[in-house]
Amino acid sequence: MSSVSKILLVEGEDDKHVVRRLQDLRLSDVEFGVEDKHGIDKLIEAIVPEINAPGRVAVGILADANSDPMTRWADISEQLRSAGIEETPAAPVSGGAIIDGDDGLPRVGIWLMPDNRSTGEIEDFVKHMVPCGDPVWPLAEKYIEDIPVDERKFVSGKTSKAELHAWLATRTKPGRMGAAIGRGDLQTEGDLCADFLRWIEKLFG
Repeated sequence: MSSVSKILLVEGEDDKHVVRRLQDLRLSDVEFGVEDKHGIDKLIEAIVPEINAPGRVAVGILADANSDPMTRWADISEQLRSAGIEETPAAPVSGGAIIDGDDGLPRVGIWLMPDNRSTGEIEDFVKHMVPCGDPVWPLAEKYIEDIPVDERKFVSGKTSKAELHAWLATRTKPGRMGAAIGRGDLQTEGDLCADFLRWIEKLFG
C-alpha cells in the first residue's frame, strides 16, 4: 500500500503504463500515485484499506467494465459502502464519477473502461487514440477478422484487444500501449481521452 495522499488504483501493469504516459504528456502538474493491484479481484479487495489509509486525500478506481458494467459497478459500490461512503451513484457516470469526501473520508473517483457506458476494457479506450484516418487500422481489423474462428486463441470479447495489438505491431518500435503514447503513435487529443484527463484533473487536482 502506497503512502501517497492521492492514489489511482488500477488492475494491471498496462493500465499503469498508459496512465503514466498520459500524466507525463498532459498532466505533468497533477501529482498522484498509480498502484497496480495485479487483477480486478485484488483491486476490489484493496478499496476499503486504501480509502481508510492514513493521510488519504483522494482515491481513484480505474477498472475494466468487461462484459457487464453494472456488475462491476455494483462490486465497487459495495466496497465503497463498506468504507463508509453511502452516497454512491446507482450507475456509472458519464465522464467518470467523483464522490466528495466527508467525515474524514477522501474524495473518491470511479472510471470504468472504456467510457463508463460500454462493455470493454482499456484497449477499447486506447483504440480511440489511433489517429483518425490511419491507413493501417482497417488492415489490422481485417487481419483479425480473417483469422478462422477455430484458429483464434482469444475470446470474442477480446477482439478489440487483438486488433489494437495487431496495429501496434506495425509501428516503428512495436511495443506496449503506453510506449506508443509516449512516442506519439497514439494521439491524446480525442474526446474520450479528453474526458478521462478532465476526470483525473478534477479528482486529483
